[in-house]
This record gives sequence, structure tokens and C-alpha cells, in this order.
Amino acid sequence: MTSTQQQPDRARLMRWATYASVGTALVLIIVKIGAWFITDSVSILATLLDSSLDVLASLVNLVAVHHALQPADSEHRFGHGKAEALAGMGQAMFIAGSAGFLLLQAVGRIIHPQNISAGLEVGVSVMVFSMVATLALLTFQKYVIKHTNSTAIKADALHYRTDLLVNASVIVALLLAFYGASYFDALFAIGIALFILYSAWEIVRESIDLLMDHELPDEDRAKIEEVVVDHPDTLGCHDLRTRRSGTTVFIQLHLELDASLTLSIAHTIAEQVELKLKGLFADVEVIIHEDPVIINTQT
Repeated sequence: MTSTQQQPDRARLMRWATYASVGTALVLIIVKIGAWFITDSVSILATLLDSSLDVLASLVNLVAVHHALQPADSEHRFGHGKAEALAGMGQAMFIAGSAGFLLLQAVGRIIHPQNISAGLEVGVSVMVFSMVATLALLTFQKYVIKHTNSTAIKADALHYRTDLLVNASVIVALLLAFYGASYFDALFAIGIALFILYSAWEIVRESIDLLMDHELPDEDRAKIEEVVVDHPDTLGCHDLRTRRSGTTVFIQLHLELDASLTLSIAHTIAEQVELKLKGLFADVEVIIHEDPVIINTQT
């Protein structure tokens, strides 16, 4: 399948991933609102706030992915891929804000503890349902990430992975609080808030790397250099530069070739190397500069 054929498939997958994320978060908000009213659990409130921000973050993702998938134009020659990184930064702000609010609620509940005397079955059932729905979404997101390597979808999936641990911890907190250890409800909420802050930092770090044109991982750069040296007519490369923008990988390098080669032959070799490099990534743009190297044939 050619790159032009693959691009519509990646775009469709990314859009469906954003739709699935928004839909899942909306369903979880509805069921968690009911569970919170019945149990008055601050840890369930924590997951409710988290799901509410999931909706906002997913809506940001939906808009950003739509923009990032727009083709390059006269004003954006390298495309719009960095919109995904901006979406990741927006997600991180939403997530950090929810964590701060949750910390305040949890501290207040420690100062003024309340026992959970009703609604245990409802609370646990809602958390189990939330885990099943989240697992289904993560399975689809994993498939999309595998085929698109989308930063925005990865950021969304990272947040939902934390939700699994959050929901599991809420079940434990509900059981402990129901049997008299009321402070565990607030303690688990504090732990959830700290974990949410950590996930926000992970998203920020990856988004900054994309916005600052961070180099590809060392293993990817090694694969690029291996492709170059594997060609029988190349002498190596230097000034290798790489970066990622959205789902597109950009590669620039100086290709070292025998100075005695004609321009036509040197161009053909460069095109062959470029074709090999394009096979390493799903969506890649390659710029190669041919550098002549004088070979000393004297013994």
C-alpha cells in the first residue's frame, strides 16, 4: 500500500479514536454523577471530575486532530502536525487543574470525615463498569496508535490508562470506608490526584519534545544510518537531523558518495536511499543532500 493510500486510513482511525474518547467520557460522567449522589464519596467525585475533564480534553483532541490532518498549504509548508502537541499541552492543563481541585476536596474530607453508609453496591458497580468501558476504549486506542503514532491519541490513552488504576483504587476506598475506615476515601483521593499530576507531566514532556523538534529516539536514528550504509554505493552520511510533527517524520541528511560519480548516478543512488528510508515509517518526508567524497585509490 502506498503512502497516499495509507494517509486516509490513518486520518479515519484518528478521527474515530477522538469520537470514541468523547463518547466514552460522556457515558462515564452520567453514571458517575448518579453514583456520587448516592454514596457521597469523595473518591467517586475524583473520578467524576476526571471524566468531566476527559470530555474537555477529548474535545480539544478532536479539534486538534482535525486541524493536524489538514494537508500542507502555502502558509504551512510542513503541515499542521504540531496542533497535536498543542492539544497535548491543553490536556495537561485540564488534568492538572482537576488534580488541584481534587486535592482541596480530599483535604477537606480528612478534616471533616464522613462515613459511607449507603450505596456501596452502586458505587462498586459503577467503578467496574467504568473499568470495562475504559479497557474497551484503550484497546481501540492502542490499535490506532500502532497504525498512526499520533501524539494526541497517545496523550489521551495515557490519561485513560491512569483511569484504570484510579477506578480500581476507588473500589478499595469504598470498601474500606464502608466498613469504618472513612479516612481511606480521602487518602485514596489524594493518591489519585498525585497520580493525575504525574500523568499530566508525562503529556507535557512529550508535547514539549514535539514543539521543540526533539530528535527521534536513538534506535530510530540507528535504523536510518543502517539504511544508508547498507547501500553498496554509499560511503556513509553526516549531519543527520530528524524530528516528528504529528504523525509525520522528517529526515534530513548529507549522503556521502564517490566524487567520481556522475550527477545522474548520484541522484539515482540518493533516490534509492530515500525510498528505503520511507519504508521505515508510515508517514515520512526525506531531504538528502549529496556530498562528494574523493577516494584515494593510491596504495
